Amino acid sequence: QVQLVESGGGMVQAGGSLRLSCAASGLTFVSYTMGWFRQAPGKERDFVAGFGWLGTTTISAHFVKGRFTISRDYTKNTVFLEMNSLKPEDTAVYYCGATTKEVPYDSDYWGKGTLVAVSS
Repeated sequence: QVQLVESGGGMVQAGGSLRLSCAASGLTFVSYTMGWFRQAPGKERDFVAGFGWLGTTTISAHFVKGRFTISRDYTKNTVFLEMNSLKPEDTAVYYCGATTKEVPYDSDYWGKGTLVAVSS
């Protein structure tokens, strides 16, 4: 059974930083394209950042470029999202996703999410 468990969310002031983690189990980690998504209150879930095919490249949404960085640790089956220069509009529930597709814009499996709240 595939499980994705996010952690690292919390409350932070604008300009601050957080590091999210997503621990994956029940899947062959190297065979999955991993990504981060977020859903703000009253809005649809948006793609934030992910790995391209075979994990050789990273892709980021325009609104986080230069501020957020995705990385992964194959020895721990874990994906990270380093978030810097946080803004109030980054407030959302952040989800980890895994897919067998070659691009990370959607997922076959989802975690339950971790809340990030940024105050001004």
